[in-house]
Amino acid sequence: MIGNWNATVGRVLRRPSAPVTYGLIAVCCLAFVAGPAGGLNPAYGSGDALLAAQRAYFHRWGVVPAELFEGSARAALTPATALFVHGSWVHLLGNMLFLYVFGVMTEERMGRLQFTLFYVGCGYLALLGYAAANSASEQSLVGASGAISAVLGAFLYLFPGARVTSLLPFLFFLPLRFPAWVVLPFWASLQWLAAGRAPQGPGVAYLAHLVGFGLGFLYAWARFRRTTTVDSAPAPAPEGENQP
Repeated sequence: MIGNWNATVGRVLRRPSAPVTYGLIAVCCLAFVAGPAGGLNPAYGSGDALLAAQRAYFHRWGVVPAELFEGSARAALTPATALFVHGSWVHLLGNMLFLYVFGVMTEERMGRLQFTLFYVGCGYLALLGYAAANSASEQSLVGASGAISAVLGAFLYLFPGARVTSLLPFLFFLPLRFPAWVVLPFWASLQWLAAGRAPQGPGVAYLAHLVGFGLGFLYAWARFRRTTTVDSAPAPAPEGENQP
């Protein structure tokens, strides 16, 4: 989703507590392993049967823009359920890595309840925005990318000086450290360019990334603009990477 970036912010005295972030990661991983997309549940069969089960699963729990605005209560819930469904191992692991890296500090700053409502609300609106812009599409859209992009947007406002280790392919993956106010706007610019070139049909929902990122930044600005922005001191990068 975002490239191979790791936020290297840390606390001197203690590790931030983020049960909601960890819980979201656990639910997404469990849903993936138990569902047909992971290919580990024998109940879904194999071969053509597994592919058919995957298509039906994504259609049921994912966002289908052409169906979303028909007034169905089930379809209206799909921008929320789609946040917990992923299409592949790369999709899942990339999203969960970024949720872990950027979600822990953001959750601690916002608080558990506020972060939960923020995550689900912004994720819902990001997928809704994508569906509105592609209202004729019958392709299922799944993934937490919109919500995680919102977390990035909020992180940018709350922790602009946090050091981010970037592994850039065009620099032979040489690890370089930049503040969040450099890395995250650069990422958003790449999403904007990619959204303009994205073909119709299945693929990465760059527009959902942009909507989520903008919503996250605006929410953090509106909620925390009267308080001092946290500018975490650099810390050694935690050990620990790609797509929503």
